[in-house]
Amino acid sequence: MATRRTQKSVEDLNFHHIVNRQFDKAAGFLDLPKGLLKQIKVCNAVYYVQFPIKMGNRIEIIEGWRAEHSQHRKPLKGGIRYSMAVNQDEVMALAALMTYKCAIVNVPFGGSKGGIRVRPRECSVEELEKITRRFTVELAKKNFIGPGINVPAPDYGTGEREMAWMADTYDALHPGHLDNMACVTGKPISQGGIPGRGPATGRGVVYALREFFRHEKQVAATGLTGGLAGKRVSVQGFGNVGYHVASILDHEDDCKIVAVGEWDGAIHNPDGIDIGALKRHHKRHRGVRGFKGGKHLPKGTDCLEVDCDVLVPAALENQITLANAKKVRARVVAEAANGPTTPGAEENMIDRGIMVLPDIFMNAGGVTVSYFEWTKNLSHIRYGRLQKRVDEDFRNTFIDATEDLTGGKYSAKVRRKLQRDVNEEDLVNSGLEESMITAFREINGIYRRFKKVKDMRTAAFMVAISKVAKSYEELGIFP
Repeated sequence: MATRRTQKSVEDLNFHHIVNRQFDKAAGFLDLPKGLLKQIKVCNAVYYVQFPIKMGNRIEIIEGWRAEHSQHRKPLKGGIRYSMAVNQDEVMALAALMTYKCAIVNVPFGGSKGGIRVRPRECSVEELEKITRRFTVELAKKNFIGPGINVPAPDYGTGEREMAWMADTYDALHPGHLDNMACVTGKPISQGGIPGRGPATGRGVVYALREFFRHEKQVAATGLTGGLAGKRVSVQGFGNVGYHVASILDHEDDCKIVAVGEWDGAIHNPDGIDIGALKRHHKRHRGVRGFKGGKHLPKGTDCLEVDCDVLVPAALENQITLANAKKVRARVVAEAANGPTTPGAEENMIDRGIMVLPDIFMNAGGVTVSYFEWTKNLSHIRYGRLQKRVDEDFRNTFIDATEDLTGGKYSAKVRRKLQRDVNEEDLVNSGLEESMITAFREINGIYRRFKKVKDMRTAAFMVAISKVAKSYEELGIFP
């Protein structure tokens, strides 16, 4: 006789419900009016659209969404993803996370998110361009895109190419407007983009990990010792975010990438994976299957269960659930994706001494550098251009004065290093690093001060909610 499942045995995987529960948990620690908390929590507006696209000899009806979660700051900001998993609940949840992560890293945007239900791998470039341009027109009709209104960016399944199409379409619809290129971020550099935007989310994850590993007591609580160097890392997802996390940790932090998971399986090598070689293989074959530099595991999620020090989920939501949380052997989980861990899974891992560094903070590098690109587009001048020659003259004067004072000469290698200009990407990365370090310390301060707060996610939500609440109070809406 079949037994009936109890309600508690079924985990709610609705992403929107999960985000709202995380909000409620954090709000319970804050002394704020219920009406204000309700206003911060709800999604202000959702636009749903259907439009026909000719694909080969057939007509397909494409579905798309754009959610505007909070308008306490303008413009609103958030990516656009292309995936068959896109739905309204997902887009609303992601828009809410955008509001909170912008607040955490002190970026003056409200939160938004968009998505189109399409499988990019099965579309030609021409078909993707038609879909992207038509979606942009639909957004423009309802004022869901514009430099001072709502500014999309790349997300899962999209990149520089799609942002260039969107910017070009918006520009055609608004001829002669000076700030048109600020309607989206994540564009190619030649179209108003900014150096460092591509790796920004992944680099932000690395900066956050570096800061965490500077806190010896918290690192020791996970059973690890020392800094980030030498740590064994498993990465799920080898798209833009996952690749850059793996590459930067490998080349700049002397970490050992022991596993990489993708849609067609995972690669595991306890001695370390050659990330450059895997990237070339991935580009040729659009996956990791067949790569000779490690053992092939049948499922991409298998990389979540390998023995490692740091696990970086950089794919989609709900990857670590109650079904597999007990199999996670990492000591630190750094959420590069949005919502990769369910509440039940997180509770299980925390009980086992695993530190979970939450998505709401960890993947905020993308929107931080998007803010830099947006301000660059509005100012119409690249960062560092005005002071470039002044800095160069100062360096040469410093070198000459030091040599005169000491009576010695710098080697050619050292001289070149001292003379090297700080370029635009250096400035972008400096601003990103400062933003991530400051945000981590704010969250960590709450985490350590409130004894009843047992996880970093709740502390991060508390920081975000407090900052959004302050914005509403300053508007005079909630005295």
